[in-house]
Amino acid sequence: MKLLSTWIIEVDITSMQAAMTAGELTAEELVNVYLERIRKVDSELRSILEVNPDAIAIARELDKERQERGCRGMLHGIPIVLKDNIDTHDRLHTSAGSIALAEWIAPEDSYVAARLREAGAIILGKANMTEWANFMSSTMWAGYSSRGGLTLNPYGPGELFVGGSSSGSAVAVAANLTAAAIGTETSGSIISPSSQNSIVGIKPTLGLVSRSGIIPITVSQDTAGPMGRTVRDAAIVLGAITGIDETDTCTQTSKSRSYRDYTPFLDESFIGQARIGIPRFYYQDLDEARLAIMESAIEVLRSKGATIIDPVELSCQHVKWDSNVLRYEFKKALNDYLARLDNTMPVHSLKEVIAYNEAHADIALKYGQNVLLWVEETSGTLTEPEYLASLTRNQEEASHGIEDILNKHQLDALFFLGNEHGAELAARAGYPSITIPAGYAESGIIAPGGYTTKGPQGVTFVGRAYAEPTLLKLAYGYEQATKHRVAPQLGPQ
Repeated sequence: MKLLSTWIIEVDITSMQAAMTAGELTAEELVNVYLERIRKVDSELRSILEVNPDAIAIARELDKERQERGCRGMLHGIPIVLKDNIDTHDRLHTSAGSIALAEWIAPEDSYVAARLREAGAIILGKANMTEWANFMSSTMWAGYSSRGGLTLNPYGPGELFVGGSSSGSAVAVAANLTAAAIGTETSGSIISPSSQNSIVGIKPTLGLVSRSGIIPITVSQDTAGPMGRTVRDAAIVLGAITGIDETDTCTQTSKSRSYRDYTPFLDESFIGQARIGIPRFYYQDLDEARLAIMESAIEVLRSKGATIIDPVELSCQHVKWDSNVLRYEFKKALNDYLARLDNTMPVHSLKEVIAYNEAHADIALKYGQNVLLWVEETSGTLTEPEYLASLTRNQEEASHGIEDILNKHQLDALFFLGNEHGAELAARAGYPSITIPAGYAESGIIAPGGYTTKGPQGVTFVGRAYAEPTLLKLAYGYEQATKHRVAPQLGPQ
């Protein structure tokens, strides 16, 4: 294929697969062009921590398999990047961005990695991330890790907020350094960087995707999910990573409620019969530019025939949320993960991570570790009344708030801006959300975290448990009606 380096920009998985089926492209060529783009573009963006040294060899084997036995499916020969907290058994490390785990190579694949390999995907590399999934320091910048430095937003490197903690995964997709990526979310960590980098991100229902082999924060909220440039690409990857995993009992809830192929739900006409709720309470802190994006998006939905219920009020909208569930569950979950590391590794518990960081403070503690110290104060037994009360409040108030309003108005989804509040509610409830590019805010304000709110913005649909098919219909319809995504203008390539 001529001018492959140009063709690769914004090409989707379906087109890649069609080109390989027609004999116009090989997986090896696809891997090579992405590796070349990473070499030329990523030195500034720092989205990729390391590339897979076996990627080209794997691609050759998959090309051979295609010729001899045929294609496995839509991901056969497709390069995908994984967030650096997802275990892989090959020569890629898994560190959650920490130098303490910089040499850790997992003895086996995470469930997600195994499912991707089974589908024929090529794990191209590991993406940078906010260290320990942004649960290390209250002053740490989104996208920063001691192992990888600071990931930058390709739409304005050093100027625009990159989002976190799946920062590298989002930037790699946005900058066309991979076909798609996998991120993880506890609360906003897929939705936030996807929205800020003008890509599609899906935070699945808790239990739809196994967490086995993923460096954790919580058992109550953690999940992995796909990130892509289009809704179709994200849907293709989602279908590949679902399934029942006996080592993650939470996935038992997805029996008869998950799909291996979500692309049949990409029905753009569904918007014409949809009922969508506008939770105005959560719009009140939006600056003028972002509010204008939301109003424009609502008008698009209305123009396509959707019934807009505006406003709707959630029973949980005045609840004072806290971080106790993350604080208490992180210690036990991380200790359980680290305890299985072999004796060549310097850390096997949160306490040892803290000590390691102190001993290497010049590299490890640019932003300190006050959150890790705060977490270490807990017992790790998950018996504290404060924790149990917060867990109950999360599971009851958030889920009831979403369910009750959906039922009251017979809604298909609630509609939010990017990571503004809706992602947090969905995460606490364990419910799904999907964000889609919605435009670019030319101006902004300084947010509480110290970053400007200008730049790419996504809109987010939130639904009830296992409503991924409905959310995909809505997201696809909105995407097809707007086509807001535009590739970032990068330097010499």
